[in-house]
This record gives sequence, structure tokens and C-alpha cells, in this order.
Amino acid sequence: MVQEYSRKDGDPYLSEVKEVDRELAEILKKQSTRIKVVGIGGGGGNSLNRMREIGIKGGELIAMNTDAQDLLYTNADQKVLLGKELTQGLGAGSNPKIGEEAAKESESEIKKKLSGSDMIFITCGMGGGTGTGAAPVVSSIAKKLGALTIGVVTMPFTIEG
Repeated sequence: MVQEYSRKDGDPYLSEVKEVDRELAEILKKQSTRIKVVGIGGGGGNSLNRMREIGIKGGELIAMNTDAQDLLYTNADQKVLLGKELTQGLGAGSNPKIGEEAAKESESEIKKKLSGSDMIFITCGMGGGTGTGAAPVVSSIAKKLGALTIGVVTMPFTIEG
């Protein structure tokens, strides 16, 4: 004789299935690859906004910029204002050296945001100061943390810089 199970809450069979599902989810969570996507500067922030707009899932989006106003309007899970003391949130003024120094100033905060990652994608434009200057610093930090680090950059048109 086949025993039928009702699908009502309180059914011992259903609660057992739910418990197994929870255990399976925990096992898979521990085994899953932790991916972070870091958008640096205005170009990187634009990339993150587009990723969010089209619904890309599976990774944490982190925006890093020296320009506080641009960072405010970037749609990311976490944000880092690079070089608070150096730039006062006013950007790098298309100067890669300022972008680099800003990232170095914010090194401890960058490490906190990137720690625990298995894979880090870094995206930026190479036409301004923040992306051009800060991306090598951020990628170096990511590499030292042991994450597989992948850069995706856009080169500006000749008239852009």
C-alpha cells in the first residue's frame, strides 16, 4: 500500500525535506566560488551600473572612485571613496599619479572589501586618472590576497585622452 503525504505544513515528510534542503544549501554555499567585481573610476562605475541594469547575478559589485559625487550615483553593493585625504572626494583630475596615490592611501579599506574572494574582476577605463592609476594598485592587493585576478579595461578613443 502506498502512503500518501499531504503537502500541509506540519507534515513530517515535508519538514524532513526542508531540513535536507537547508543542509544541501549550506554545503553548496561553502563550496561556491566567491566572486567580486570591482569597478574603478568613472568608467568602472559605468560598467557596474550596466551590470546591475541588465541583472547580472553571482558576484558582489564594489565601486571604487576618487570622485564622491560619481560614487554616490553608482549602483553597487559596496563603495569605497579612494584617497579621502588626498582628493577630498573631488576626483583625480585625469592624473593617474593621483589615482595611484589615492588607492595606496585607501589600501586597508580595499583589503577589507576584497578579502575572502576567490576571483576578482577589475573593470575600469584607461582614459582618466582614477582607473588608470588605481587599477594596478587594486589588482596588486587582490593578487596578494590570493584571488584569481582578471582585468577588463577600455581604452579611450584618441580624442578622449
